Amino acid sequence: MFSKYKKSGSAKPTKGSTNVTNIADAKAAAPAAVTEAQASGSLRRPVPERKVEVKSRDKDRKRKERLGEIKQELHRALLETLNLAALEHASENELRNEITTISGEILEERGIVLNREDRQALNKELYDEVTGLGPLETLLRDESVNDILVNGPAQVFVERDGKLELSNVTFKDEKHLLRIIDKIVSAVGRRVDESNPYVDARLQDGSRFNAMVPPVAVDGSLVSIRKFKKDKLGIDDLVDFGAFSEEMAAYLQAAVSTRLNIIVSGGTGSGKTTTLNALSSFIADDERILTIEDTAELQLQQIHVGRMESRPPNVEGKGEVSPRDCLKNALRMRPDRIIVGETRGEEVIDMLQAMNTGHDGSMTTIHANSARDGVSRLENMIAMAGIEMPLKAMRSQISSAVNLIVQVSRLQDGSRRMTSITEITGMEGEVISMQELFKYQRVGLTPDNKIIGHFTATGVRSHFSERFRMWGFNLPTSIYEPTRMESA
Repeated sequence: MFSKYKKSGSAKPTKGSTNVTNIADAKAAAPAAVTEAQASGSLRRPVPERKVEVKSRDKDRKRKERLGEIKQELHRALLETLNLAALEHASENELRNEITTISGEILEERGIVLNREDRQALNKELYDEVTGLGPLETLLRDESVNDILVNGPAQVFVERDGKLELSNVTFKDEKHLLRIIDKIVSAVGRRVDESNPYVDARLQDGSRFNAMVPPVAVDGSLVSIRKFKKDKLGIDDLVDFGAFSEEMAAYLQAAVSTRLNIIVSGGTGSGKTTTLNALSSFIADDERILTIEDTAELQLQQIHVGRMESRPPNVEGKGEVSPRDCLKNALRMRPDRIIVGETRGEEVIDMLQAMNTGHDGSMTTIHANSARDGVSRLENMIAMAGIEMPLKAMRSQISSAVNLIVQVSRLQDGSRRMTSITEITGMEGEVISMQELFKYQRVGLTPDNKIIGHFTATGVRSHFSERFRMWGFNLPTSIYEPTRMESA
């Protein structure tokens, strides 16, 4: 027993303080299958298999409910017994051993007997409750899970390979879920309750966390976690995964290296940040880069990077630092390039002005379904900023600031593709002129509903070909020929 982790003077729990009985007694043996010899002369019919399955499911449910009750009781006892101040200096093995020992003593005191498998599972869950995020820890450690979506205590969905599926993870009740939410937000100095029913935060590993609690969340607290990818995907990785073709990668390398201003457009979960990360790998190490994000997710590999993260107001409604505040300050910090994680509001004005005033090669992402929709979204954001500007002047500002729109999409089978690369070439009257160079062409579906398609050029030569040549990127004209590039 590691006595230093116990609170001084903590009383042992009294025997008989729980009504939970021996788990061995609670297990009922499944009905034995009736053999043909027994059935032939018996007046009783064999038990149908579906009834056996129902009984088995009921037994598993009761077992989980009982283990949940024991875990909840042990968790309360551990909080009363453990010296939480000493835990900060304890190693993982010491803490696991201490929890195992204390839980064993408590179970023995209360006359609860568990088999080895249940005891190990219980100790693991107790460790996660004390040090981590309870039931969510298993999903956070699972590298195949991209998103965790909680719809109340009894329903936790995960996204794997672009598809949502219901997990077997649940919370004891709404109080249990609220306790985990409060543990997350309090660690970053936030608060969530009835007066402030929603919160946006970042976990210690960089994952993006959002929660909304009752009464706004009607059927129980809603939680979404976008997991932080520790391994950054490069251009070669995305090409291998079929996100885009080698010809498209060669063009994008020339576009980033020659400091074109680029917007990555797409829907939620389409891979905008991943694409932005990959494009940033083409930036030279001798350039000063400043990044501005709501939640720091970009993983730039250059040596001269300054990272900024906006901040919401505190409980008193003060202390807010908006993306626009960060962007204004960034312009005074001698950046070569500015990368905004996502442009969604009035900061679009400062972003466009930065692109137009010597900060070539800047990049950002926006929510839009196509390149043309992306331009309209920029116009809407300028209007939301409260700046009265003639439509022609607004579009002229956009056309001179933005050179390239990269469209990414999450398709119906869960795959993510770069579906279009479009250049903005200027103005024709009051309309912004655009030309699409590359696109993803869908041709059908496989029997298992996987999309069949390929990348192709449109036959239009880049408007910036001369710029590429002057910077030393002599792209062959063959990459613009409308031929099938790669099947996906």
